[in-house]
Amino acid sequence: MNLRDLKYVVSVAEVGHFGRAAERCYVSQPALSGQIAKLENELNVTLFERSRRSVKVTPEGEQIVAYAKSILSLAEEIKTCAQAAANPYSGKLKLGMIPTIGPYLTPNLLPAIKRSLPQLKLDIVESKTFELEKSLLEGHIDAAILATKVEHSNLAEIFLYDEPFWVAVPYQHPLALLETIDVNSISAEEFLLLEDGHCFRDQVISFCETAIEANPNFKTKHTSLTTILSLVGAGSGVTLVPAMSLAGTWVTDAGIATRKEATGSAVRSVSLVYRKTYPRRRLLDRFADIICAGLPDTVKPARR
Repeated sequence: MNLRDLKYVVSVAEVGHFGRAAERCYVSQPALSGQIAKLENELNVTLFERSRRSVKVTPEGEQIVAYAKSILSLAEEIKTCAQAAANPYSGKLKLGMIPTIGPYLTPNLLPAIKRSLPQLKLDIVESKTFELEKSLLEGHIDAAILATKVEHSNLAEIFLYDEPFWVAVPYQHPLALLETIDVNSISAEEFLLLEDGHCFRDQVISFCETAIEANPNFKTKHTSLTTILSLVGAGSGVTLVPAMSLAGTWVTDAGIATRKEATGSAVRSVSLVYRKTYPRRRLLDRFADIICAGLPDTVKPARR
């Protein structure tokens, strides 16, 4: 058994196909299949249920695949630890971001990283919270910028900033006449929300408990904040937007008015989340400092 064999096993488990797994690992399919067969003989267990149409992990193989992922992740962290000892601010940092943070944080972050950490190669992945947490735990990314509280025992966080939400309404909406808008004064039927799986959706609903009690029918859902804002501009509803997004070009588009949320309860906390075993904490602290130094006045940074 070696790391190469474990990599082959994990690849087949993830893509469900020997041919695609071989392409992913840059080897021929016979070579990959042969090594997995040898490993199954060595362990005296069948890892995959093979058919002409699909490949499925056997019940016995599920735990072995999980262990393989953990071993491969630790092997990468050994390399990372050695690299950090030579130069803690060089190499690659694989960073995840949720879609309601990435587009608004990166325009200022990327130039700042280039100036302050010129030897660091930043690789950014954008996805939903649960997918990023899974990628973190499996070692596919090194850290993630998230807006939900960390609950998994193997993850830790560096608090970055508190971000209030503003209300976005059509220009012709009666609420546009107000200087500030109480989120609970908005009808639930008017709210435009992201689809299930986005923490942004859950947060907006949590801010609107009074409106939900009056009318719990949050039925409108869309795949991106950009789509929602287009609908707001067209007069089709109301939504909440993170304060960082106010620097975007959509603010100047015709049809949308933005107002502060009156109660101050519509706020999310944003953190840099990482595995507790990740060896480059010094880099993450420096990274967090750079993020906070470039934040606009619309948010409250944890550090300067």
